[in-house]
Amino acid sequence: MPSLKAFRTRINSVKSTQKITSAMKMVAASKLRRAQMQAEAARPYAERMERMLGALAASVQGSPTAPALLAGTGGEKTHLLIAVTADRGLAGAFNTNVGRATRQLAQALEREGKTVKILAVGRKGRDYLKREMGSRLIGDISYAGRKRIEFADAEEIGVRVTTMLGSGEFDVCTVIYNRFRSVISQVTTETRLVPAPMPEGAEAPAAGAAQAIYEFEPDEETILAKLLPQALAVQTYRALLESAAGEHAARMTAMDNATRNAGDMIKRLTLNYNRARQANITKELIEIISGAEAV
Repeated sequence: MPSLKAFRTRINSVKSTQKITSAMKMVAASKLRRAQMQAEAARPYAERMERMLGALAASVQGSPTAPALLAGTGGEKTHLLIAVTADRGLAGAFNTNVGRATRQLAQALEREGKTVKILAVGRKGRDYLKREMGSRLIGDISYAGRKRIEFADAEEIGVRVTTMLGSGEFDVCTVIYNRFRSVISQVTTETRLVPAPMPEGAEAPAAGAAQAIYEFEPDEETILAKLLPQALAVQTYRALLESAAGEHAARMTAMDNATRNAGDMIKRLTLNYNRARQANITKELIEIISGAEAV
């Protein structure tokens, strides 16, 4: 059995750890409120933008003059996967879930004969994917040290994706992230960015069939040239905000569990310490009594 000093050292160590996890829980809870408000505020605009792009994609499907950001390149040979994770750990399975989903999707695409490229957003996703699928990783982006995610950060990713699409480096782009549902639930989500996903149940228009008519002012090329990159940035920004809110929620939950576990461990160690102390006292009393009887 360990000595009383070893028990005291262990108890003090666990108490120090409990203070740290409790502080991290409170910090994550304070950051979660703002991140949750941002994510929920961005949803209506992003969802409406997604529906509008889907309607446009359905109307121009099969058209040779359709913009690549809207209709894609016409092929599905090369896939770009954008994995959005956190820059810090201590958030339970938050980062691992995205890394695992990205790996499974990449393996499924490769079994179909497709080429996969991965862009990691977040250091934890980069580290995970570098170990698991390092040959597919083409780059990484980190926001370590940033207090909050800005729309300009999403625009930078959008510009990078647009440049790669223009140079023919991929045909289909998908973003994988954790969508914030509640404090204890984050759903790993796959959203296609390029080409724009059509509404569910939509089919290619038949020859001669009536199609929705859109009027563009000043002209179609000018509007789409401005709208499509912005729409790509909006969808990317939504993924970043959802991931940020989910990260704080996951960290708060993980630190709450760690704090509770530390409390349980302190109780067990204290009980063992008291037992060991009582055993030492009993042993000393027996030795004293035995010595007195011998005299």
